[in-house]
Amino acid sequence: MTLGNGRSYLAIPGPSVVPDRVLNAMHRASPNIYEGPLVEMAETIYPDLNAVARSRGKAAIYIGNGHAAWEAALSNILGRGDRVLALANGNFGLGFAEAARGLGVDVELLDFGRRAPYDLGRLEQALKADRTHAFKAVLAVHVDTATGIRNDIASVRGVLDGLNHPALLVADCIASLGCDRFEMDAWGVDVMVAASQKGLMMPPGLSFVWFNERADACHASADLSTPYWDWRSRTDPDSAFWQKFHGTPPAQQLFGLRESLDMILHEEGLENVWARHETLARAVWSALDRWGAAGPIEMNVTDPAQRAHAVTTVHAGRPHGTALRRWVEARTGVTLGIGLGMGSVDDPDSDGVFRIAHMGHVNAHMVLGVLGAVEAGLKALGIPYGDGALAAAAEVIAGA
Repeated sequence: MTLGNGRSYLAIPGPSVVPDRVLNAMHRASPNIYEGPLVEMAETIYPDLNAVARSRGKAAIYIGNGHAAWEAALSNILGRGDRVLALANGNFGLGFAEAARGLGVDVELLDFGRRAPYDLGRLEQALKADRTHAFKAVLAVHVDTATGIRNDIASVRGVLDGLNHPALLVADCIASLGCDRFEMDAWGVDVMVAASQKGLMMPPGLSFVWFNERADACHASADLSTPYWDWRSRTDPDSAFWQKFHGTPPAQQLFGLRESLDMILHEEGLENVWARHETLARAVWSALDRWGAAGPIEMNVTDPAQRAHAVTTVHAGRPHGTALRRWVEARTGVTLGIGLGMGSVDDPDSDGVFRIAHMGHVNAHMVLGVLGAVEAGLKALGIPYGDGALAAAAEVIAGA
């Protein structure tokens, strides 16, 4: 017998839950892509994308996932053989670096492990050693989806500015946009990438690149740029709507995006969205703290100030992580995230790690339901845990 029948809940860090009204907005016949309602509506999306990113630059939309956004950003600012400094503390920082290598870019990697944010001292040393300013860009990840670490992007810019280093700052905000506070212009970010399937509450399929004038000035020497990835044609005000997508635009996705941006910006408000994510994250952390008081449960990031508000990565010990995930999904209908890229010599398959997503279209009863399902799994599997977790989470919710 299972208690998982009924509507399931996906608590993985992307794709996140898509609101019914976004799904309904997408559920329509294919429209005219040359003129009419689609074209008129789509023009309203670009200023709202800038509002979510806190940017006064330009935003390009691509048909693709976050990996597509990586390639789009890199190809518009770099040439084959150019040198970049990539910062990593998780699977996606490493992936961003590999994307650059795959394009023929010379990558120097600073790997900070899996449990701590960027060490600004090490960053400063690496930039000081670059006496000829060979680094054309610094690649940084605001929130690594695998480790749940939130990095201080503004301080990365501070190190660059303090050394008068001309490298562009390129930020991956795929896991953080619409969940954690991010200020592209105020933090001195030159290029930013994101995708639709996390904080923007959309299905996968759209990716975004924001860029400022300083980044666009590098385009002339970026011999990696191709007609499809070229961001200038996608942001040219004189381009026809369909030309901004180099062919047929993703019409239904754009109608859904319009609905999600309305929910974020014009109904709840971006500051309130950030506050909701912070509160729900603290509720999850409170429960995990209580469970860990008398058992193997431990959050990957010990300092709350360094944790993402979108996803929490949890160590449970082998083989508890996988066993708990599978029990919770089969018996309660809640799907938790795998321990992506968290393996080690002793735990190559990350059997001891799982992730709880609290991003996008998520509220108090969703989070409390996930925590209740996890505690049921701990009890059913005989995994030791401390008492009072659900009460602690409820106290955070009650005090908000």
